Amino acid sequence: MRNALLFTLWLMLTTHHASAASKGVSASLKAKWTMTPFLLETSEFVAEDGNEKFWQFVDTVKELTVYKNGESVRSYYNLILKKAGQFLTHLQVNLLRFALSLRTYSPAVAASQQIASDEDTPASCPAFVSVHGQLGCSTKDLKKLLKGALDRPKPCLYKTDHRYPGRNVSDVPVVVLYAEIGTRKFSAFHTLLSERAEAGSLIYVLRHFVEPHKVLLSGYAVELAIKSTEYRAVDDTQVKETSCGLDEMMMLRSFLLPVRKSHPELQGGLGELRKHLVESSDDMAPLKVWELQDLSFQAAAKILSVPKFDALKLMRDLSQDFPSKARSLTRVTIKPEMRKEIEENQKSAAPHGPGLSRYILTCDVCLALLSILDMLRGEARVLEGLHNLGVTGEHQGKMLRLPVGVVEDSYALDIRHPAIMWMNDIESDPMYRGWPSGVQELLRSTFPGVIRQIRRNFFNLVLFLDPAHQQTVELVKLSELFYKHMIPLRIGFIFVVNTEEEVDGFTDVGVAFYRLLSYIAEEYDLSQALTSVVSMYSKIRVGESLSVDTITAFLKRKFPKANAGRILGLDSEYDERRQAGPRFYQESGLGALPVALFNGVPLDPGEMDPEELETLLLQRIMDATNVFQRAAFMGQLTEASDVEDYLMEQPHVVLRINPLVLSTERRYLDFTASPVADDWEDSTMFSYLDSRDRTAVVAKRMKYFTKNGEPGVTTWIVGDLETEAGQRLLAGALKHRKSPGVRVGVIDNPGSSRSGLEDTRVYRALWSALLTQKNKVALEFTQTLLKGATQDLLKGGAKMKDLLLQGMDADAFEKRFNTMEGGFLRSLQLFCRDVLKLGAGQRAVVANGRILGPLGDQEEFTLEDFQLLEKMTWSSSTEKVKARVKHMGMKASELIMKVDALLSGAPKGETRKDVPFPKDVHSVLHLSPRDGEVVFEAVVVVDPLSREAQKLSSLLMVLSQVVNLELQVFMNCRAKLSEMPLKSFYRLVLEADVNFLANDTMSPGPTARFSQLPESPLLTLNMITPDGWMVEAVSSPHDLDNIHLQEVNAVVRAEYELEHLLLEGHCFDLTTGQPPRGLQFTLGTGQRPLRQDTIVMANLGYFQLKANPGAWILKLRKGRSEDIYQILTHDGTDSPDDAGDVVVTLNSFQSKIIKVRVQKKADKMNEDLLSESVESRGLWDSIASVWSTFEESITGGSSRPSDAEKKEDVLNIFSVASGHLYERFLRIMMLSVLRHTKTPVKFWFLKNFLSPSFKESIPHLAEEYGFQYELVHYKWPRWLHQQTEKQRLIWGYKILFLDVLFPLAVDKIIFVDADQIVRADLKELRDLPLDGAPYGYTPFCESRREMDGYRFWKSGYWASHLGHRKYHISALYVVDLKKFRKIAAGDRLRGQYQALSQDPNSLSNLDQDLPNNMIHQVAIKSLPQEWLWCETWCDDASKGNAKTIDLCNNPRTKEPKLTAAARIVPEWVEYDNDIKRLLRRIQDGRGGDDEGPTPTATATPEPEPQPGEPPRREGRPTLSHPML
Repeated sequence: MRNALLFTLWLMLTTHHASAASKGVSASLKAKWTMTPFLLETSEFVAEDGNEKFWQFVDTVKELTVYKNGESVRSYYNLILKKAGQFLTHLQVNLLRFALSLRTYSPAVAASQQIASDEDTPASCPAFVSVHGQLGCSTKDLKKLLKGALDRPKPCLYKTDHRYPGRNVSDVPVVVLYAEIGTRKFSAFHTLLSERAEAGSLIYVLRHFVEPHKVLLSGYAVELAIKSTEYRAVDDTQVKETSCGLDEMMMLRSFLLPVRKSHPELQGGLGELRKHLVESSDDMAPLKVWELQDLSFQAAAKILSVPKFDALKLMRDLSQDFPSKARSLTRVTIKPEMRKEIEENQKSAAPHGPGLSRYILTCDVCLALLSILDMLRGEARVLEGLHNLGVTGEHQGKMLRLPVGVVEDSYALDIRHPAIMWMNDIESDPMYRGWPSGVQELLRSTFPGVIRQIRRNFFNLVLFLDPAHQQTVELVKLSELFYKHMIPLRIGFIFVVNTEEEVDGFTDVGVAFYRLLSYIAEEYDLSQALTSVVSMYSKIRVGESLSVDTITAFLKRKFPKANAGRILGLDSEYDERRQAGPRFYQESGLGALPVALFNGVPLDPGEMDPEELETLLLQRIMDATNVFQRAAFMGQLTEASDVEDYLMEQPHVVLRINPLVLSTERRYLDFTASPVADDWEDSTMFSYLDSRDRTAVVAKRMKYFTKNGEPGVTTWIVGDLETEAGQRLLAGALKHRKSPGVRVGVIDNPGSSRSGLEDTRVYRALWSALLTQKNKVALEFTQTLLKGATQDLLKGGAKMKDLLLQGMDADAFEKRFNTMEGGFLRSLQLFCRDVLKLGAGQRAVVANGRILGPLGDQEEFTLEDFQLLEKMTWSSSTEKVKARVKHMGMKASELIMKVDALLSGAPKGETRKDVPFPKDVHSVLHLSPRDGEVVFEAVVVVDPLSREAQKLSSLLMVLSQVVNLELQVFMNCRAKLSEMPLKSFYRLVLEADVNFLANDTMSPGPTARFSQLPESPLLTLNMITPDGWMVEAVSSPHDLDNIHLQEVNAVVRAEYELEHLLLEGHCFDLTTGQPPRGLQFTLGTGQRPLRQDTIVMANLGYFQLKANPGAWILKLRKGRSEDIYQILTHDGTDSPDDAGDVVVTLNSFQSKIIKVRVQKKADKMNEDLLSESVESRGLWDSIASVWSTFEESITGGSSRPSDAEKKEDVLNIFSVASGHLYERFLRIMMLSVLRHTKTPVKFWFLKNFLSPSFKESIPHLAEEYGFQYELVHYKWPRWLHQQTEKQRLIWGYKILFLDVLFPLAVDKIIFVDADQIVRADLKELRDLPLDGAPYGYTPFCESRREMDGYRFWKSGYWASHLGHRKYHISALYVVDLKKFRKIAAGDRLRGQYQALSQDPNSLSNLDQDLPNNMIHQVAIKSLPQEWLWCETWCDDASKGNAKTIDLCNNPRTKEPKLTAAARIVPEWVEYDNDIKRLLRRIQDGRGGDDEGPTPTATATPEPEPQPGEPPRREGRPTLSHPML
């Protein structure tokens, strides 16, 4: 009976909740481009592992679509995964599932589709080929298309294209196949083209081509933020007065109280029932301040109290639905030991601090969702590789944390060489005796830019010069300049002259110069000699070079008694060390003369211009001073230190500069495979192996020349050992093998002229010796074999057995040599061709898996190069790897080589870190991984009630499904909360795999679903998308800015579209190093060269352009930009660095950021882009580009105005609105503008916040009322401090991007608030002189005295900051865009915003506070008061002169805006009714649903600011932050 009664009560009380369950919010996002098949996306995933694997997969699935019709969607999907599984590991297949759910590779497939559209795609052609611009739909067309193809221009190929791995040829036709992999049409083309490509008769390139459908996306988040009452803007007539959300609580209390009194025996059960109902309630009952304080700790306690497998789900629910879960948390008890442990952990990990969140997945990683997959794939390669190599468990984690593969940006040559002739010595020369010598002088403060004069050789310049070179004259003069001005620079020379023994100084100017120098040095000293010859160069005119006549004249003038013949002639006595300088130059490996070294670091050839070198060296001295200061401060450089030794013992100093060895672009072999068969004797079987398997086989079968011990560096010598070049390379390596840290293996790569076994005698002999002899004996035999005399004997017909050394096992050698078959030799040839990418006979060196080559025909790899290679390999990685391997009990050299190659070849990210915490018993969530699989470690430090927790909880749940996760979540709670930590509901749209329905069809797609939401609060929907996405709402009948669930009867559905992917960039002028302000770029395709355009900001030279997947051409805009500037270089693009047209391929959801460097043309150096004659012609797509005019609606013609039309008088009005109410106000404002002017009007609307219904109605309004409009769209730059609240975001857009939102042809723009009514001709305002100011604002009215208490600008910060100036309102302002850009007002405003916005208490009224705060730097013209009348601030007497009326909030009366509009502005109702009638006609004409019932001017009151509170809070700027 007791249980039955409780069940009845529970059933009755939960019925109310169930009735509301159908309400909620859902949001989805689809791509603008067409649906891309899973098979094609899978092929792109496989392609990430290499081109070879991609084509193997293609061959496997070339007709797979035949199964598509006979199978269910789920079965076909599983079939694709099964086929991919032939080339991927189990872990990689899981990552593939994740990639397909994210649709990560959809842009890569869609990019090919866009490129195909530029080819004039043949109609009804599911697959076609393009041969140098001519198209064909059938394999039968190929022969005709190939005829004469080479006479036509070659097609543009992109880095992302899939090129068939046929022969490496270039002078053959290029055939591009556009087809869908897996179809019969593709299979027919592919079979033919692959055969021809293997034969070398053409180059075969594949691009995807598919039928169109839309694709739903994931990898983003949706937020329902609870709107602040201060900014509520509901269309009031649709709102009913509601209670405070306490009705259910009151009902619960009134219902349970009498039951408790009449049934006291149910006391305990009723308490539990009440607790359950309260916790399951979705209503938001307000919390007391004392209830807020420990919410973060209470959330942690609740999460840690549930079973581990439910903990992440609970964290997700608590953080993502916190506003409705907060009440239930207040009853959670906190264990003292948990609180104490959290506080101790926070103290020991101070950088994280309380409340800060950090996510680490074996290393710190950005929380950008789209980068997670790339990071997982990169980690998976390394983790699986280590696992396959037997490095597991704790060894794996320690190995991962090794700082290997760190490559220096620049290397220095050791300048402690006797061949260098030093002109001066700062430490010992008398001329510097007065300078202080202490190292601590570096830390003495000086004025900025002052070079410290300290008697130490801190700064050293070494010049490698040919005395006869014309540029030498200027460089020597520059050296003299530094010397005479006592710059603390030690200057040394290496003169590279003729090294022949017998040479006459009277015929060779270099030799004559050296002998003169030696003579003076012997008679006096070297310093005097160098000073003398430097003075000799000073007499030579610029443009001339040193001659023998100049030298003899100088000798006769300075040393009249000297015998010129004895000094300069053939039998000169002053020739002793002439070869030393040239020898050092040759050994150093430096490039073409002249060369300069600053502290050993070579300057680039482009930096050797004498006119620029002086400035460059002074800057290098300043930069080096900072390094020395740091060393002195840290105690690394002391008074006892020899500065030269300190410099030359740094890790980046080497004995030889070899660009091949020191290059930062490195390629490594992958040794991690475990092939089923490891036999290389059967070359046919070997040819079927992929690159990784072939590498593993060669590594396993390789034999080495080695010393005792376990060498750390494994070197493979690759070359044709029947040639002198190949033999010299191996001889050098074997000579270097004397180093105990090196072992040497050899791979024969025969030239094309060699065919049979007889042509491989040297390698077969070498290999036979390694297999049958002791290592020392085999080495001696091989070195003998490589000698020239031995080779001569072989060429003379000598037998190999006659060359054997004493002590060799001749029988074993001869047996192996004579019975050796050629199978493994052919396998090695395949390895060289397909894996090392070497041509026949080409040479290479492989050091611990790093491939150096191919070496050029004349390129020598000397003993010094081998020493350098060993040093660099050992210091960068091998030393650390060997130390870690030492205790693992495995074959060291082999494992070191393989692990070194794996770790060094992995992409470099941030340094991996351990996260040490003293205690992890009571406050840490531990989730253990599965045994026997590759383990990913994740360490999370998070406040469970933070925005990071909202995202991380869902992300970790997905990751735990994708990979084998070992997870530690450290609770990082905040104490003493004074406000709600989260004020929004949140959903992360992310899935681990593609979802299917019960009938095996695919689910509609990823969607953010909010259910069981409280009905009382007002919500606004925000899409939280990756930085490079431009998203807009495309379908929803509801007001997504003001969602009130009490007003709806079902789910509020919103459909968004990824309208564009962003192409971002930074542009700089190479001459000035500054951004070229006002420079314009255009973006387009071959067929449509101008699709988008933009302007370069001065802030970081930033620009952005909207695009979609495909290949795009970036150009300077025709007009002044193209006339004045030219593009010189660019990075991050798909065209050569110096190409004028910049080709950029967008094939990923991730942001594309490029760098462009421009320069003014020679005849335009004094031109200014932003001069008064700025262009007023040409096409303009602006930042978004939706043009509409009345004429276009009728004629269907182009909406782009001609040059003549651009000169006509047009009023440009800018406005922004969000939500249906303000869009209603916006329409009325537009109509009031149009009714009071005869000037043509063009409206500019910010597209970011407009509803689908407004965008649908605006063309009809334009047609009805005869105006032009454009929707502009600009993505908030990633480097500019982000706003999270929508209202503040709108305010930011009003003021921060005025210089880039509008084309240069627009001279003036007027901003008018949406809730304003215009009563005058705005042409008058536009033509009002601004007296040199870039913009004009109306000051706040001060005539209504009863509002004095609300005028925040009359006291405090604003009163002192403004002084005699007025505080201006941002509801109406006019901008002179020419002046605005010329004085860089936009850049100044953004810089000040960046500095102030870091403080959350600053810039409370962003759009007003920022220009008023900058009034001293960017002047404001105060407009006449009648231009903006507002009843809140202006008295009634002034209303008659009002030219515009703004519907300001009134904090005293709290009158709703709609009521105020009808009362204050009589014509407002007329305008409203006029527009209502038009909207009804539009609705009747399309037969669809309107945006809802049209409201009237009567309404219930909307929430307003509290008494005593101004409509907007005062915001005091904080001036302590640095500006950009």
